[in-house]
Amino acid sequence: MTSLEEKPQAETASAAAPSTLDIPREEFERGLEVARTQRVAIFVVAYNAEAHIRETLRRIPGELLPLIDTIYVFDDSSADATTERARELEAEIPNLKAFKIPVNQGYGGNQKLGYSYAIQAGFDVVVLLHGDGQYAPEYLPRMIAPFADDEVSAVFGSRMMVPGASKKGGMPFYKRIGNRVLTWMENRLLKANLTEFHSGFRAYRVATMAKIPFSYNTNDFHFDTEVIIQILGSGYRIDEVPIPTYYGDEICRVNGVAYAWNCITTMMRYRANLVYLVHHPKFDLKKENNRYQYKEAETSLHQHVLGLEFQDGSKVLELGAGEGDTSLAMHAKGLKVMSIDQHRPDRDLPFPFMEKDLDGGFADEVIEKMGSQIDVVVALDLIEHLKNPESSLQELQSVLRPGGRLIASTGNIAYIVQRMGLFAGQFNYGKRGILDLTHTRLFTLRSFKRLIEGEGFRIESVRGFGPPIVDMVGNSLVLRVLDRISSLCARVWPTMFCYQFVVVATRLDDLDDILRRTLATGSPKTASDRNGSDS
Repeated sequence: MTSLEEKPQAETASAAAPSTLDIPREEFERGLEVARTQRVAIFVVAYNAEAHIRETLRRIPGELLPLIDTIYVFDDSSADATTERARELEAEIPNLKAFKIPVNQGYGGNQKLGYSYAIQAGFDVVVLLHGDGQYAPEYLPRMIAPFADDEVSAVFGSRMMVPGASKKGGMPFYKRIGNRVLTWMENRLLKANLTEFHSGFRAYRVATMAKIPFSYNTNDFHFDTEVIIQILGSGYRIDEVPIPTYYGDEICRVNGVAYAWNCITTMMRYRANLVYLVHHPKFDLKKENNRYQYKEAETSLHQHVLGLEFQDGSKVLELGAGEGDTSLAMHAKGLKVMSIDQHRPDRDLPFPFMEKDLDGGFADEVIEKMGSQIDVVVALDLIEHLKNPESSLQELQSVLRPGGRLIASTGNIAYIVQRMGLFAGQFNYGKRGILDLTHTRLFTLRSFKRLIEGEGFRIESVRGFGPPIVDMVGNSLVLRVLDRISSLCARVWPTMFCYQFVVVATRLDDLDDILRRTLATGSPKTASDRNGSDS
């Protein structure tokens, strides 16, 4: 094992450099090879680092320095001469550039600019280096060596990989404990196994950064945590390498309690985003199949609908059928089923299917295919997607026989989570859930009933449901219990606790029905007609 050569110390500000760990020459050479074969840049974040910026840059290993494509310093509107001190090294380090940001944008905002610069410049790898010397530039070869593997998207320097390293490096006891506890919690929430979430010595594959929505991230210090969520949540790989720890008076002081709170709440928002309770574009990470999802839990809307009584041989039309799971289950009950959706399912169905936009007319075509009006129409989580629900309900009324049933469901915009979000000033649309981006209308229980009754239906029953925890999150014992509790709450107090509700309504006779029936059975005689016939 060979240790890195120490460069001459021209300044004493960082003379108490981190105690180094030996780096095997083979690993050092791998780092050099990555720098030879890929465009590697070093991005230096700096703020009031006048006393340390030059020494930090001079500590970059001499063998690596000429192989680096660009070293660029982003000075976040420092009150001192950080930019000027960095520019004094431009003759000594030809690939160095120093930029001063006119208005302070914060630790996260500085990084957004730096990674945008890396993407625009077309670098392959960018290393984040702090200008105050907190992280040892001598370890840059170790930081970039793993990028020899094309599967690696990020490399984090961990101060926790070497037993006792953080203690020897002067990390305060409360920070060591806080770091480990916070990392343990974050690993549990993300289902990850990183040794440290809170190191600022990081390297990223630029192509990966171009794919994650980091521009939506905070400008605060937990920007780094949000990047971890985005990388792991997108299915990319993070490697860790051991680095030494150094704490000195020049290190920027962060409010540890506020930082920890921000990290945990960010993790919780991400988890809530996964189950569509909230939405933010920064956590919109994976392309998903947005087709309507069939729910199989006993407490779910779909299983409740399938448990309703249907007369044998009833003609049933499902609108917005998705992949046809509900229609298939009704068909298996011996019902005469037809389904409609704007996209054809990826499977063959043993009953008529119509590929049609439900914002247009469909009643006449359905009646022609089925030979008569329909006994039951099922429209689950559909009406809120229609451009003009009133017109579509009139079309739906036409396809139903008088006395036929409508089974319709929608999300409850007055659900307690949405109420709490509004109270906190949050109202964000997402891919799924109550605030689905494709929803054109939002309903409370009262407004949904009013809409249906206004189009000629009589409400027979209403049933509320909690969020589909088991189907959307998991089937553990704890989740099943939560699912049961939320389902009970939704039934007891539906306007507050139901995530969605289903209404069963009967189609009333309209004027045309009454006139047709009268013509078919003969017009009743008036009193004068009866008197005339008696005379």
